[in-house]
Amino acid sequence: MPEEIKIRIHGDPANPTLIYLPGLHGDWTLIADFRAAVERDIRLVEFTYPRSTTWSLADYSNAVKEKLAEHHIGAGWLLGESFGSQVVWAFLQLQLSSSSDQEFQPAGVILTGGFARHPLMAEVTIAEWTHRMVPARVMSSCLAGYARYARLRHHSSCETRASICEFGQRRAEPNDRESILHRYSLIRTADFRPFIQTLRLPVYCLSGWLDPIVPWPLTLRWFRRNCPGFRDAKIIGWADHNALGTRPDSAARTVLGWIRQASSIDGRRVAKS
Repeated sequence: MPEEIKIRIHGDPANPTLIYLPGLHGDWTLIADFRAAVERDIRLVEFTYPRSTTWSLADYSNAVKEKLAEHHIGAGWLLGESFGSQVVWAFLQLQLSSSSDQEFQPAGVILTGGFARHPLMAEVTIAEWTHRMVPARVMSSCLAGYARYARLRHHSSCETRASICEFGQRRAEPNDRESILHRYSLIRTADFRPFIQTLRLPVYCLSGWLDPIVPWPLTLRWFRRNCPGFRDAKIIGWADHNALGTRPDSAARTVLGWIRQASSIDGRRVAKS
């Protein structure tokens, strides 16, 4: 039986709310330094996905909706990392297409390594096939190598070291690999481009300069040309696909700056009206 979706909340409820939806790995284990950098200025809501091999993106979005309602979180920014961007679009589509009053009022979207539809679908297929075919023993060695790399790239705080340790432990748990493989299939079949082409909600894009997994020149070109709500983008030097973890201070300054900028614009609009 797969675990249920998990939520945890950090920071002052009086601050703007930022809701983090993780990538393929499905949990909050790689953003400890980013959390520490933003926690004084925002309320950070984090999710960990269940290890499901059957959930659709609609199931993910409904689970997020129910957890937010359970904790009386009625508004906020959505931060979608990589695969998490697909959960963001599914969630927004659910919210904005509802004929009844919205239970959640989205303030805007911030993507980190995110996309409308992955620009290199063959790369996704190859990555999925490789992940599926690699023997478990080899995969364990790869994860150990990644953990060593993460310790070098991420800051060396005790909390970060503990989170990276938890990341490795979670990858070795039952059904973790199968659930990640299932998320590849969700990426391959999802296409939110028609929905995003009608979206006027503020959309910001954050990427690491060293990101071969979701090439930012391709994703940013699409958003600039096709997304009415697109506002700005930031490419962080010497950050990789996990920009929130490898350059947390730069990512935090950028995210907080966008939220403050949008809040200032909204405030001026209210004053004028």
